[in-house]
Amino acid sequence: MANEYKHQSHPEIVKRLKRANGHLQSVINMIEQEKPCLELAQQLHAVERAIQQAKRVLVQDHIEHCLDDAIGALEPEQQRRVDEFKAIARYL
Repeated sequence: MANEYKHQSHPEIVKRLKRANGHLQSVINMIEQEKPCLELAQQLHAVERAIQQAKRVLVQDHIEHCLDDAIGALEPEQQRRVDEFKAIARYL
């Protein structure tokens, strides 16, 4: 059961989040060094985007790999609808 929630994307997500964490620490240091607000905003935006991307990969991976397991075998038309849902969810 321990590996039930682990997907192939998790190690890459961990790497992304660790980089974002290091980047965030750099931004904190920049604030303490009284760097210009424009630089701070740009760097905070980069951290925010990195975290959003990690979340996006996690959610998409979960949809892609867990939805089929949860709903089981489907008729072709039902499977087409599920596949369509997976495809549109990539745009979130």
